[in-house]
Amino acid sequence: MTGITPEGFEIDRDFAAPPSAVFAAWTTAEHFARWFGGKDVQVPADRLDYEPATRRTWSATMVLPDGNTIDWTGEFLEVVPDRRLVLTMTDQPGEPGRLVITVELSPTASGTHMHLTQEAPDFTDEQREATIAGWQTFFDVLQQIVEAA
Repeated sequence: MTGITPEGFEIDRDFAAPPSAVFAAWTTAEHFARWFGGKDVQVPADRLDYEPATRRTWSATMVLPDGNTIDWTGEFLEVVPDRRLVLTMTDQPGEPGRLVITVELSPTASGTHMHLTQEAPDFTDEQREATIAGWQTFFDVLQQIVEAA
């Protein structure tokens, strides 16, 4: 199911690629930089520190089409190859709050089922819906990456 939950929201997406390819798209810096933000956003390699390992922090800067930037930071909480990734994320690096994102991958007959949950306790329903829509545009690019391999 994709939609709002009491704690935040969830997104389900299927890919015609094995779990290893989807996991690699989440955990390889060059792939992450290509899809994070969607097709019109750049994540320059020199502004990306992204090496998934438990308890390691990460950071990225999105460069928007108008030249404005968004700085992201977080921490990897759990990294289980080809199955599960749990990380925190915020676009307010100077603030202590972080939202937890859990990505679970399951093999299917045609590839991979991805189930993402994100905490968003302070978001309005409209903000949750907008964030779901944003993730979906990111995943459109992720899908191109994993299904082209």
